[in-house]
Amino acid sequence: MTVRRDFQEPARCRPDLVIGQQEPLAAAREQLASGGSVLLHGPAGIGKSTVLRALAAEYAGAARTVLRCSATESESHLPFLALADLLGLVLDQVSARLPAAQRTALESALTGRGESTLQRDGLALRLAVLSALRALASHGTVLVVADDLQWLDPASAELLGFAARRLGGTPVQLLCAVRTEGQEYDDRHLRASPPDTRAVRLGPLSRAQTAALLDQRGHTDLPRSTVREIHRTSGGNPLFALELGRALSENPAPPSPGDPLPVPTSLRALVLSRLDMLSVQARRTLLVASAGARPTPALLLAAGRENAEAECAQAAELGLLATDLDTVAGPAVRFAHPLISAALYAEAPAHERRAAHAALSTAASDPIERARHLALAATGTDPDVAAKLAEAAAQARDRGAPSVAAQLGLLAARHTPTGTLPDADVRRLQAAEDAATAGEMDLARDIAREVLTRATAPADRVRAWMIVIDAAGHTLSEVDAVFPQALADAGDDPGLLALVHYQLAWRALLMAGDFAEAREAAAHAAELAARGGDRHTELMSLSFQAQAETLMGHPDAPETIKRALKEPQDARVACHHNGGGSARFRWLVMDDRLAEARATVTALLREVRRRGSVESEMHFLRGLTETELQAGHCGRALEVSRESLRLARDSGIGETASAVFASLAEASGGSVDRALSLAREAVEHAEEDGDQMYLSRALAALGYAQLVAGDPAGAARALRRVRDLEQGLGITDPARGRWHGDLAEALVRIGEADEAQDVIDGAREQALRLGRQSVLAVLDRAEALVRAARGEHEAAVAQLVSARDRLAGLGYGLEEARAAFALASLRSGHPGAGLPDAGGSESQREGRSAYDEATRLFRRCRALTWLRQVEEAAAAPAPEPHTTAATPEGHGGRAGQGGPAARGGHEGSDGLDGVDGLEGLASMERQVAALIMEGATNREIAARLFISVKTVEATLTRVYRKLGIRSRVDIVRLAAGRRTK
Repeated sequence: MTVRRDFQEPARCRPDLVIGQQEPLAAAREQLASGGSVLLHGPAGIGKSTVLRALAAEYAGAARTVLRCSATESESHLPFLALADLLGLVLDQVSARLPAAQRTALESALTGRGESTLQRDGLALRLAVLSALRALASHGTVLVVADDLQWLDPASAELLGFAARRLGGTPVQLLCAVRTEGQEYDDRHLRASPPDTRAVRLGPLSRAQTAALLDQRGHTDLPRSTVREIHRTSGGNPLFALELGRALSENPAPPSPGDPLPVPTSLRALVLSRLDMLSVQARRTLLVASAGARPTPALLLAAGRENAEAECAQAAELGLLATDLDTVAGPAVRFAHPLISAALYAEAPAHERRAAHAALSTAASDPIERARHLALAATGTDPDVAAKLAEAAAQARDRGAPSVAAQLGLLAARHTPTGTLPDADVRRLQAAEDAATAGEMDLARDIAREVLTRATAPADRVRAWMIVIDAAGHTLSEVDAVFPQALADAGDDPGLLALVHYQLAWRALLMAGDFAEAREAAAHAAELAARGGDRHTELMSLSFQAQAETLMGHPDAPETIKRALKEPQDARVACHHNGGGSARFRWLVMDDRLAEARATVTALLREVRRRGSVESEMHFLRGLTETELQAGHCGRALEVSRESLRLARDSGIGETASAVFASLAEASGGSVDRALSLAREAVEHAEEDGDQMYLSRALAALGYAQLVAGDPAGAARALRRVRDLEQGLGITDPARGRWHGDLAEALVRIGEADEAQDVIDGAREQALRLGRQSVLAVLDRAEALVRAARGEHEAAVAQLVSARDRLAGLGYGLEEARAAFALASLRSGHPGAGLPDAGGSESQREGRSAYDEATRLFRRCRALTWLRQVEEAAAAPAPEPHTTAATPEGHGGRAGQGGPAARGGHEGSDGLDGVDGLEGLASMERQVAALIMEGATNREIAARLFISVKTVEATLTRVYRKLGIRSRVDIVRLAAGRRTK
């Protein structure tokens, strides 16, 4: 078929709706934009047709003609069918321009009015197709869109290949898709593509992308644990994932742990079509393999499959298995796709599945695996089976496999008879706690709520309520009604009340934003726990109290940390993300002990990974990101923050917090655009959740990203909100968020030097009280910018030198580099206060040397975003004599408040004296107005004053408003009026 320039694809084919294929899309776009051709390839169901349609919709508007065909297997035997789809509707347009022999051959092939074959009319047909494409291309670009090349009829494929190889220089582009199973396309698929075609492989989706796809298609109520199983079973294949999601949505009850996913008939038919070629015994061998966690030929042999090796070889020849021969533990039996295993298991009758598990329960060498198979082979309740499963769950927990422990615990509960101790609900609650440790919060919550429907014992009910509250994370507003019920169930039991009051401390912090109340609640919880003999909750409460006091700048913080770390300790608390180790790490970071803080968080991270605690792992990854950034290891921080964000996306835990730290890392060493996007996402989520604590962190990240991006006005707005929020929260320690220097710098850039000084003075008072030396150095750097804006250039340079050296001594590499950048800007642009004239060679050499030093420091930090700014600033034309530079500006600009000559006059004059109505303008506004009167453009003003064009535009808007005028022409008229007086 032919589609003209008005071609439009359905909305679902829009590129912005394509999930998980951004890199292939970008590669294809680059190729198409350069005039080349693209061959998309990948396995069935991977999304080739979706991406093909999206690209076609995007690029059809740029083509004069779009030709399209989509082959099918059932029609691949019909000669010239694809050619008819492509050229049938344009035959009338091109036939008159073809030689008679070519026209006759082509018309015969496309219309069927005569017999035409490649054997008889081969040369004429080949030349006819080439001529037809050239004729169409003479009027503009031709885009040929061909899906499923593997089903193209041989005749059409031969003709298209002949033409494609000879279209060099002709504006004809091919956009094709072909099914391939391996990593590379087969050369035969290029026969219908030009020689310079770029092959783009589409790969599987990640777990987070699979979840996004399911949400997009309406499967929004699936638990995260189920989504994880869908991703594992589908292998990240979008089609398979959607079909599994649809089957689960239609199933009234989700599968229990250990039960197979309901594989729909459509997928079973797709992946099991080759099973009929296997013998009955080979199929049973594959069933045993599908039931095993890590099947090997030896395991299958031990499970009674005597001919396992030959039967696996037969299955591998049919493409059902792939055999790994280089594994450490020996050869492994691996299915070619996880869905084959799932479909085979789901297809088998229940009694055959139980038989497979029974065989594996004696063959498996691992006790945990033996217990799992024993449970899946049994029916009904059995105290011995339940006890073995509970023991296996404990072993899995000790090995750092809490997800496995949760599944085994649920199986133990299923097999626990009524009236035995521990009862089934106690085992379910333990499984829920294991699920929470593994990051499966939705599963933990569902188990706890199920227990609450029947539990009567206060201890069980309070324990279940705590799991429900923990599963809510920072969105405690969703479970606010739980607290009165939990208090009622706790009664007057101090141990149970301690659990509730510990959660009330979190409620006070996250929902009310009240650090003082949170501290008091935590202290009360610690006291109750001590009375109740619950050392675990006592230590957790003391750790919470210590962190609250640290952030408040409370003088008791060091002593509370000592109490939280005092023996006897609980191993579960020592490395918990809210435990004593975490409190000590936070104190070290705020006390400028970076090396010790980094060693502490690295050790904590190692331990929680051993234990398999996902939430704690993400927390300490964020802590490591923070220390790496402060130490100036931006590349490492970027790597760690991305890992934390990936875990957060996969688990649904701590997404806001991980986005905050990923934004900070991106803004320093990655992509500023991504930093802004992540920060805005974090702000939005924190506002939706009512999370006051992380709202301030998210806004601080946004302000920093905006400062780096060259938007000081936006940075000032965001950071002013942080200031107001933290004042309301009672946070007085400026080392908590370290945003004060950024706010002061943003205020200087927008001409609000007095407010900047107020910010500096307020933060300095608290930093002096608490001994925060790095904060004091950063505040000095910011104050130097204020002084430069006021013309105190000698003092500004001296203060910057001091700040840079102190930051270097403390190990704050990134802040040291920022101070060096500000110093380079000042030294390269200001002639007064004892510095050489900016126009002289000595000044130029000094400025060049200062920029070289800033470049070296940023390069050492791998602070790519800042490095680009230094390089652009250093390469910019030197300022005219008597021009002042002050601070670095985003994307190569340099912010400052200009010296006397930059204001268009002598010392103390900006050339506006006596102009009516201009007395009320701020310093920056007067400088911009003066340059407007000289006829300077916005870009020229930005270069002269070392600010961004955006800042010039914002300043002009304020000038217009204050003067009651509408345009720069009116400013010139004011000046002209003055000169005529």
